Amino acid sequence: MKRNEKVGAVIAAGGSSQRMGGIDKMLAPLGGEPVLARVLSVFQHCPTVDQVVVVLNEQNLKQGRQLVAEGGWSKVSDVCLGGPRRQDSVINGLNRLLNCQWVVIHDGARPLVTVDLIERGLEVASQTGAAIAAVPVTDTIKLAGEDLLVQGTPPRRSLWAVQTPQVFHFDIIAEAYRQAKFEVTDDSTPVERLGHKVKIYPGAYDNIKITTPDDLALAEILWRKYGR
Repeated sequence: MKRNEKVGAVIAAGGSSQRMGGIDKMLAPLGGEPVLARVLSVFQHCPTVDQVVVVLNEQNLKQGRQLVAEGGWSKVSDVCLGGPRRQDSVINGLNRLLNCQWVVIHDGARPLVTVDLIERGLEVASQTGAAIAAVPVTDTIKLAGEDLLVQGTPPRRSLWAVQTPQVFHFDIIAEAYRQAKFEVTDDSTPVERLGHKVKIYPGAYDNIKITTPDDLALAEILWRKYGR
C-alpha cells in the first residue's frame, strides 16, 4: 500500500439482532459504552484509516446518528441505512466512501477488534489485494446431509473460522459485488469467485461476534480482562 493511498472502513451494523432476546446489540452497553461506540473508537484511533462509514438498520438509524454526533469521531463521514441482506448494506457503505483505494469491512458486532488487527490486515492485503482475519478451527468438523448422516470429516488443519476485519483493494471488492448474483455471509466469497487470491492472516480468538446475550456477557468479561 502506497503512502498516498486512502483507506476507508465500512462498519456493517445493519443486522436485526433477532437472537438477542429483544436487546439491540449495537446499542447494548459494553464496559459502560454502546457496542457500536467501542468499535468506532478503535477505527478512530487507527492511524491508517482515513474515513469510516457506518451502516445501520432502520430501527437504530436515528439513535446511531445521534451517537456518532455526540461521540466526536471525526473520521466517521456518514451513517447510512442498510439493505435487506448483508451484502446490500456493505454496498451502500462502499458507495459512500470518497476516493479510497483500500477498504476495511468490519462487523459492528465485533467490538473487541484492535488497531493492530486492522493494520495487519492492510499489510497483508497489500500483497494480494484481499486479506481476511481468521483463526484455526479447534473443534472437529463433520459434513452432514439433510438427513444428518455424517458424510465426511475434513482435516482440521485446513479449516479456519473467518472473522472481520476483511480488507480489499476498493476496485476488487466493488467489482466482486457488481458481479455477485448470490447471497453471501462474508465479503471475501464474491472476491474468491471473481478469481482473486484471498490471503488469511491470524485473527484473535477474543475477537468474538455478538449474536446472543451470552456473547454479550462473554464480551464484557473479555473487555474487563484485557483492560480495553
